[in-house]
Amino acid sequence: MITRIRGYALPDGEYADLYADGDRWTTDPVPGATLVAEGWLVPGLVDAHTHPGAAAPGQPMDAGLLREQLHQHVDAGVTLIRSPGLPGEPPAWFGEDPDVPRARHAGPWLAQHGQFFDGWGRRADHGELPALAAAQAARTGWAKIIADWRVGDAAVPVDVLRAVVREVHAAGGRVAVHSQHPEGGAAAVAAGVDSLEHGMCLDPGLLARMAEQGTALTPTLSVITGSLRRRENEPDSPARTWYLSGARVHGALTAAAAEAGVRVLAGTDSLPHGGIVAEIRALAAAGVKPHDALAAASWSAREYLGLRGLEPGAPADAVVYDRDPREDLAQLADPAAVVLRGRCVRRRGWVAGPGS
Repeated sequence: MITRIRGYALPDGEYADLYADGDRWTTDPVPGATLVAEGWLVPGLVDAHTHPGAAAPGQPMDAGLLREQLHQHVDAGVTLIRSPGLPGEPPAWFGEDPDVPRARHAGPWLAQHGQFFDGWGRRADHGELPALAAAQAARTGWAKIIADWRVGDAAVPVDVLRAVVREVHAAGGRVAVHSQHPEGGAAAVAAGVDSLEHGMCLDPGLLARMAEQGTALTPTLSVITGSLRRRENEPDSPARTWYLSGARVHGALTAAAAEAGVRVLAGTDSLPHGGIVAEIRALAAAGVKPHDALAAASWSAREYLGLRGLEPGAPADAVVYDRDPREDLAQLADPAAVVLRGRCVRRRGWVAGPGS
């Protein structure tokens, strides 16, 4: 079936009549095209921080579970994911099969000795990290560094992160850094990393520099604030104090980042997969404008990851809603249709089969 959609295309809201010519949009009529939906057209959604393929941290890659979790993403309208860290080497079909999202990934995580989940990633000496990260980025396009971990752990020094950034950029890749402590976040920003993942406890005074140098923030807001109730009920400890102090202001930090001009990316980092709508709504509830909250999970994230939106020649991904989702974010949970690589893979009351 040749897909056709029409309606008001975001971000500008201009009327568009789009046909899928293979995996590219065109405004030229394609004979035999079927109008699958009309309304408000959104470039396919993006989850910029997700780790599919394992049932729990530290467990190995499970190809069957990976496909199941990727289908959960598609059900939510996600047509592109970024996995800054995978539980193992993905199968050849990852990001390529017509019924799973496109993918960008960093392969396994890189961490200091004694940090991160046992069984995941690779732990290395500081002197090894730049070359390991460059090799990874040359292969996948991204490298992921765990800059800090538990309360009391030392963060990766800024000179090491600077060397990582220099070597990865020389290899043509980009660097994502996990940080949930002030020292790690400060080192990551000073090193000029490409994206800061989580960013909890980040000094708000660093936001202007992030905006100036193009460091994106993926706050994973819904999972961080969603754990507040559980952490509040835990016995007092340094870890509890740290978590509550950062998580309680994480929404305000995220809104301030968006206001400062930092590119905010929507990422879920949680089970079950397919929770991008909850992340968009969490961004808006924190004070990010609804237009910008949706951009963080659509056109802005796609641009950051190298894909264009709803225009001729762009990859044929879209989600269609009955009404403007910016005016009513509840719309996001009930798309009229999801188009992935030019195929209508989901339509209200219908799911595509092989070859549809």
